[in-house]
Amino acid sequence: VVSTQSTFFFFFFFFFPFILHPLLIIAMATLSALNAISPLDGRYWSQLHGLSHHFSEFSLIKYRVWIEVEYFIALCKVPLPQLSTFGDTLEKESAFQQLRSIYTGFEEEDALRVKEIEKTTNHDMKAVEYFIKERFDQLGLSKYKEFIHFGLTSQDINNTAIPLSLKHAVENTYVPSLKDHVLLPLQNMAEAYKTTPILARTHGQPATPTTLGREIMVFVERLSHQISMISTIPYACKFGGATGGLNAHHVAYPHIDWIHFADIFASNLGLKRMKFTTQIEHYDYLAALCDNLKRINTILIDLSRDFWTYISLEYFHQRLVKNEVGSSAMPHKVNPIDFENAEGNLGLANAVFEHLASKLPISRLQRDLTDSTVLRNLGVPFSHSILAFKSLGKGIGKLLLNQPKINQDLEENWAVVSEAIQTILRRENFPNPYEALKEFSRTGGEGEKISMESMSRFIDSLNVDERIKEELRSITPFTYTGVHPPFDSI
Repeated sequence: VVSTQSTFFFFFFFFFPFILHPLLIIAMATLSALNAISPLDGRYWSQLHGLSHHFSEFSLIKYRVWIEVEYFIALCKVPLPQLSTFGDTLEKESAFQQLRSIYTGFEEEDALRVKEIEKTTNHDMKAVEYFIKERFDQLGLSKYKEFIHFGLTSQDINNTAIPLSLKHAVENTYVPSLKDHVLLPLQNMAEAYKTTPILARTHGQPATPTTLGREIMVFVERLSHQISMISTIPYACKFGGATGGLNAHHVAYPHIDWIHFADIFASNLGLKRMKFTTQIEHYDYLAALCDNLKRINTILIDLSRDFWTYISLEYFHQRLVKNEVGSSAMPHKVNPIDFENAEGNLGLANAVFEHLASKLPISRLQRDLTDSTVLRNLGVPFSHSILAFKSLGKGIGKLLLNQPKINQDLEENWAVVSEAIQTILRRENFPNPYEALKEFSRTGGEGEKISMESMSRFIDSLNVDERIKEELRSITPFTYTGVHPPFDSI
């Protein structure tokens, strides 16, 4: 006789895996930080969710709706004869604002409706058109709905929606993030260490001293110039019909100046319309933007490696974070992980920016589809870049100047003032000053490392006026740091 308990365990262990399996599948089908394929949508989502307003599937659909609605409004303002009565029952501007609410109030359920329509159309842009037509029906505007997407091809919308979303991403998220997390902290740091002397290193060897503030300003200047360059690159769009010639528009209404119409439409969106196109935009300006952003990331890789090296040289300590672990094996370690994370993300971003810049301007004849799948990844390099900005900001915020170590390095490298001494001796027409300093600086004069005392003895041995000797004695590794323009002059 089989006991009730035995029966329970048999059924539990035999059938439970079959019950659990579909439940696991359902759970895994819901995107989370644990099952996202990309760490951008998983591990790093909390730092990047703001970018989804510009680069997600939801945002792409919303921007497409935006362009379609504004295009319809522009046709009403021509006006096309069939649209001349639009808004008669309301103030025209009130009617236009009612239309604009389709995209200003665009919600996730609206995007889901578009995706539902797409299951039937198997065409994402046509689904957007049908969604807007549904809204027109709901608003009692059915007689006007055939002028939605009138005379257009999908790329007129895509190649206008995507540049507009890109423009907003750069201006509202990318540049502010770069300034807030990197540029402004660097400017503050440069000001704080404006007069702090440090030993420079060229080829890894001790070289003419500089100031920490000036070395940081090198990156402030480079970044500032590249950020300024971003604003010079237009956000280009294509808006010209199936193959760029506004054929359908012209055949329907030959008396209308459609070229002027399209130029003004793009300009009102803050975009620059390309006048001679195929079915798609050239992407040359987009490539230029990618190259610009790639240069910024390259500068930041340089910055990351320099700070990493200064930490390695012990010019900086890192502020300790309680309970944070530096190494799973070596309890004493505090690693420069923020600068390393930044470098890794900047490298990934540049790899994608490079592909975008080299691939997008190339398309077979009047158009192939390779740009479409590539453009869907436009948010990837921006995401890695912004992760890097945040890592750099975090790393810079942890830095603590180690003044004793900096002073020790300067004190142990009196040879670096040999440049200054030989230059003054040249001024005084001293014979072969470079050669004399070369011999002394490489041997220490007496086979010893050059120190303040040995340098003083060398100066004493020179056959020059005592006034010149006093001038030479006043030069030290701590004072021989050169000059620089005002930090606010860039």
